[in-house]
This record gives sequence, structure tokens and C-alpha cells, in this order.
Amino acid sequence: MTPDQITEAAEALYQADMNGTQTGLLSLKYPGMTMADAYAVQAALVERKKTAGRHKIGWKIGLTSRAMQDALKIDTPDSGVLLDDMAFPNGSKIPAGRFIQPRVEAEIAFVMKAPLAGAHCTRDDVLAATDYVAPSLEILDTRILRADPDTGKARIITDTISDNAANAGVVLGDGKHAVEAFDLRWVPAIVTRNGIVEETGLGAGVLNDPVTSVLWLARRMAEYGQSIDAGDIVLSGSFVRPIEAPAGSQFDADFGPFGSVQIAFA
Repeated sequence: MTPDQITEAAEALYQADMNGTQTGLLSLKYPGMTMADAYAVQAALVERKKTAGRHKIGWKIGLTSRAMQDALKIDTPDSGVLLDDMAFPNGSKIPAGRFIQPRVEAEIAFVMKAPLAGAHCTRDDVLAATDYVAPSLEILDTRILRADPDTGKARIITDTISDNAANAGVVLGDGKHAVEAFDLRWVPAIVTRNGIVEETGLGAGVLNDPVTSVLWLARRMAEYGQSIDAGDIVLSGSFVRPIEAPAGSQFDADFGPFGSVQIAFA
């Protein structure tokens, strides 16, 4: 993609977000779009939002489960940027119309106390840089159509990455734990919507260990001159399938001894 096309795509996504509408598939408009192009669009979109007054509070890692990677025919996770207007208090209610087609996922969040980046980062580096881990819910949304109405073509990985990895919101639970206090592979979640169990899972669904997910992000950032900063929230990836969140939904994610998270949608 040319620089002008990257700017054009980012502006279309920004306007879709601001207006509560969806834009067409970028993968159709820009044939041959690469993952590098998609990350360039994402970066331009984030800069557009920063210009409008937003600031970064962290990162999300997506597509960490084998099932989601197989569905999109890829073999690597993706990442997006968390901004300050995406943070919602535990137990709060999302105003009507805040999102377009929201969905919810259960994740383990890492909150960092030291910077982390570099191609040679290790698991021990991740553990040393982590202040605490917490239960969380990620709210997904899509500013790009899930499928093109004319061709039926579904969005692909370049669409998702461009759209800030479908990033929309984060809700941290009240539990704060030392990263060594739990075997994160065995942290469970039971997610209910309006009192009905919709999904269950274990932390091992995230690349066999959520710490590995954060390590992947730190190493990937070395390619782009970026880093995880002290104070950043890092969503390590979902270990349940995304659950639709229509108006009137009440979600409760029970992580057992690890804690719980609640969010509702007006």
C-alpha cells in the first residue's frame, strides 16, 4: 500500500468508529494488502486517535488459540493498542450505542512495572517486568464488515489487524496477583451471559501459557521499534470463544480463586 492509501484506510476506520458504522473490507479495496501494510494502517489509526486526545494504556494480543488461527489460516497471533477510552470499571454498564457489534472474551491481564522489549527477551524477563496479573474481560468490536454483502467474502487477518485487532474495551477484575502465585496455564474461567454459561476455558488455551503470549509481543515489538512500557496493561489473549454482547447483556466471568469480572451492556 502507498502512504496515501494507508492514511485513507486509517481515516475510514476512524470515521467508522466515531459514527458507529462499518466500512467495507480493506482486503477487497486494497488487493495484495500484506500484514505489514495492516500494521501500518493500525499505527496510522492509533496516531489519528492520539491526535484527537487519546493516549496509550497498553496492548492486546489476539488470535492466540489454535482454533482462531486455523479459522483465519494463519500461524501467528496479532496485536493491537489499548487506549484510555477503552478502560471500563469492573461491574459497570456500557452505554447504549457505544459499540457497533460488541463481543466479549475472558483473558488474563498482565500489568507491567518495567519496560519490556527486544528480540532476545526471555520468559524470565517477562516475569521480572510484571507487576501483577488479574482476571479481565476484553470487549471486541468491528469497524469493518464481517463479510462483504456483494461477494460474501469474509474479513481476513489484514482487515482485523488494521482495525486495531478488533480492540474496543478492557475490564479488569479486582483481583491482583503476583505472576508466580498461580500456574497461569490452569487458571479457569466460566463466562455467563444473563445467567447462562456460554463458554469455559483454561489459561493453557493461550499458546499453552499466557506468559508465552506476552513474550511473543515483546519480541515482535523489536521489529517495529516499539516496547511495552511500565504501567501498561497487556491482555494476553482469550482462552474462550468470543461471545456476542447484544443490548441488555450481563456478563459474569468467574475465574475461581483468581477472581471475577462483570460487565453489562445497556
